[in-house]
Amino acid sequence: MSWIEQIRIPDFAKDVRLNLISVMTDETFSPERKYGLLLASAAATRNAALVAALESAASAVMTSVEIAAAKAAATVEAMNNVYYRFAHLVSDPEYKTMPPRLRMDVIGNPGADKTDFELWSLAVSVINGCGVCIDAHEKTLRAAGVDSRAIHTAVRFAAITQSVATAIEAAGPVPAKAKG
Repeated sequence: MSWIEQIRIPDFAKDVRLNLISVMTDETFSPERKYGLLLASAAATRNAALVAALESAASAVMTSVEIAAAKAAATVEAMNNVYYRFAHLVSDPEYKTMPPRLRMDVIGNPGADKTDFELWSLAVSVINGCGVCIDAHEKTLRAAGVDSRAIHTAVRFAAITQSVATAIEAAGPVPAKAKG
C-alpha cells in the first residue's frame, strides 16, 4: 500500500487526491527536496497520520538527519511565524525594535542542504501565514539562485499538503471494522 493510499483521502476530496498524485509525479525537485517539502508541510498541518505516512515514505529517499531537518524546519518556523507575524501586525512600532531572543541555531546548521531547508521553511511559513517570514525566505532563495517557478512549485506543494490534512480531518475517524 502506498503512503497516499495509507492516508485514505476521502472521495469528497477527489481533487485533493489528484493534486497530490500530480505533486508526486512532478520532477521539479530531487526526491529529497520533494519529500522534505511534503514532510515539513505535513508537520506544519499538525496532522499526525499525514506526518507518519510521509515520514515513512521519506525514509526511502532521505537520511534520518534530513528527515530531522525537515521536522526542524517546521518547528523553528512555527515559533518564528508566531513571533514575526505578531511583530508585523501589532500597531505599536516599539515591538519591531525589540530583539526576538529566540534560539534558532538549526537555521545555520540544519543537517540538510541549506537551500532545501530554506524551501521547506518557506512552505511552512506559507501554511502558517507569516508574510514577514515568507518574504525573508523568498529573498534568501532567490539570492541562492532558486527561480520563481521552483518557489511557486514549493508553495503548491504546501497548499496541497494543507488540503490533504484538511480532507483527512473532515472525513473524521476511520470506522472500526465490524466483527463477524
